[in-house]
Amino acid sequence: MSSETPPTAKKVPSERVHHGDTVVDDYAWLTVKDDPETIAHLEAENAYTQRMTGHLESLQETVFQEIKSRTLETDLSVPTRKGEWWYYSRTEEGKQYGIQCRVAATGENPPELKAGEPLPGEQVMLDGNELAGESDFFALGTSSVSPDGTLLAYSVNFTGDERFTLKMKNLVTGETLPDEIPGIFYGGAWSADGTTFFYTTVDEAWRPDKVHRHVVGTPAADDVVVHEETDERFWIGVGLTRSERYLVLSAGSKITSEVRILEADDPAGEFRVVRPRKTGVEYGVDHAGDHFLILHNANAENFELATAPIDDPGTWTPLIEHREDTRLLDVDAFEGHTVVHFRRDGLTGVRVLPAGGEPYEISFPEPIYDAAPSGNPEFVTGRLRLGYTSMITPPSVYDYDLRTHELILLKRKPVLGGYDPDDYEQFREWATAPDGTRVPISIAVRKGSPRPAPTLLYGYGSYEISIDPSFSVARLSLLDRGFVFAIAHIRGGGEMGRRWYEDGKFQQKKNTFTDFVACAEHLKESGWSSDVIARGGSAGGLLMGAVVNLAPEAFAGVVAQVPFVDALNTILDPSLPLTVIEWDEWGDPLHNPDVYHYMKSYTPYENVDGRVYPPILAITSLNDTRVLYHEPAKWIAKLRDTAQGGPFLLKTEMGAGHGGRSGRYDAWREEAFALAWILDTAKAAQ
Repeated sequence: MSSETPPTAKKVPSERVHHGDTVVDDYAWLTVKDDPETIAHLEAENAYTQRMTGHLESLQETVFQEIKSRTLETDLSVPTRKGEWWYYSRTEEGKQYGIQCRVAATGENPPELKAGEPLPGEQVMLDGNELAGESDFFALGTSSVSPDGTLLAYSVNFTGDERFTLKMKNLVTGETLPDEIPGIFYGGAWSADGTTFFYTTVDEAWRPDKVHRHVVGTPAADDVVVHEETDERFWIGVGLTRSERYLVLSAGSKITSEVRILEADDPAGEFRVVRPRKTGVEYGVDHAGDHFLILHNANAENFELATAPIDDPGTWTPLIEHREDTRLLDVDAFEGHTVVHFRRDGLTGVRVLPAGGEPYEISFPEPIYDAAPSGNPEFVTGRLRLGYTSMITPPSVYDYDLRTHELILLKRKPVLGGYDPDDYEQFREWATAPDGTRVPISIAVRKGSPRPAPTLLYGYGSYEISIDPSFSVARLSLLDRGFVFAIAHIRGGGEMGRRWYEDGKFQQKKNTFTDFVACAEHLKESGWSSDVIARGGSAGGLLMGAVVNLAPEAFAGVVAQVPFVDALNTILDPSLPLTVIEWDEWGDPLHNPDVYHYMKSYTPYENVDGRVYPPILAITSLNDTRVLYHEPAKWIAKLRDTAQGGPFLLKTEMGAGHGGRSGRYDAWREEAFALAWILDTAKAAQ
């Protein structure tokens, strides 16, 4: 690499006292986004990163072309039946964004797909490329068709800050209606007659706190707030049951929920509470004909499924009782059956409960995989749409025939260039954490690759989010160069059930980090890995910062994307977006000294020291509202000032949000940049 001199962030000591502890933060000035000095520093970091990675431009372009050449650029999704229409999306070669379409429905089977060809009789509802225009960033937040199929509510954003403008379109005439509402959040729901649309807005901390009722054709100023959530720990959202009989208004913190329902044919009515919130109790509601289905964790750590009367939804009768070995994830109600999505032994599964019949589980052919119900909007149906993938099987769409029990493959994502899954292998290994806990690892490798080999180890480990074994076109650029790719299914995630999550949060958060280090060490000791490069994003970025402080010698490099590395300072400041909500995940260091001292003992920014650290690449976005840009900016500045080793690089997208660049070609280039850095870093470590 180049021996360029990196930017030096000025030190402006800022002193604060928490629970008797005096803290000096030299780089707090970087939190001021509109300060010209802040922008100048970020631009200087970008220029330095560009110089330090300039020798990778050819490799980056090669990897980009590999991703592009393996992708069928003009393609269609499998159509989904809703009412009198089949809905689908498609992409066109050379265009950044998807196109949402529909065709009139005839028959039970989806229309036959022909690569590169629109379906006969296609109606284009939204063309993301036309909506984006010349903007460098574009995101679609909401896209919801009214129950009768005549109106489309959709929302757009051009900055990445996740505040959208709601618009409406008449799908019969093609005209865009004058209705336009700025500042809304994701989601929304129609009334049964399509005259009214419910949507959410956010407060100053970017928390969805209000649900509004908009009557089509009336000024936004006349919209009524039907519910305001005043508890800062709770988000709210609004949707419809699959039967479209009930509007569902959900309020939820990290550990507690409360649901209100309203008959969808009475949009001006009052929502009624299903069961008042009780701290630690989470539940969700779906409508199943003459009763409701309630998925809840009241006295059931891994959740149980209950039924409830329509006129007394707070009275729950068990249908599927709690099991220690099975985490119930979701329930889908249909006219003649109920479908439960669950997790057991680190894998997902699907269970069908036929009305009046014996329950059964759908079996899948591979030893590790991810399967889930997907795209089932119809309440009355004899088929169940499923999504399926593994580390070597591209994303696949199946219809499961509930009468014949046949699993019908409708489409497998094409991978061009002669991809053959038989050329690759996937494995499940188990590491042992310092406290004796066995931690699963999913591994993919090209057959015949020499071992030990350079390894990319990915992790997340927060919010009970599971990183399940799945396929990636971009990952092939690593596997085909002899890399091992591995996922560490560490505590704090949900891979092994709710207890797995509970054992990786609050005062047990360090288990997340020691699990990850144990996985890296296991891969080396068992002969899989020569050098391990770690990668994670968002809360997985906090993981990256924590493990590199914990065991910098264990890693040959680290990629941290939108990393939550200044977690303590962020969660101490309730004025920042989402902070109060996060207290149910990490604890409240502002009011609890034990939480403060525990967090301070592991948060990445506070624990950088003078040891030799591996090369680190941090990638962030200026308009990110979830993990603010200044967290990695401060972290990199402190690494440069305090640690040895490196180099430490920061790349900031100056016009994007939490998900990075929005167009698919831009996203591929961003991924190619990261993969080129990984390949080069592994080579340098040998």
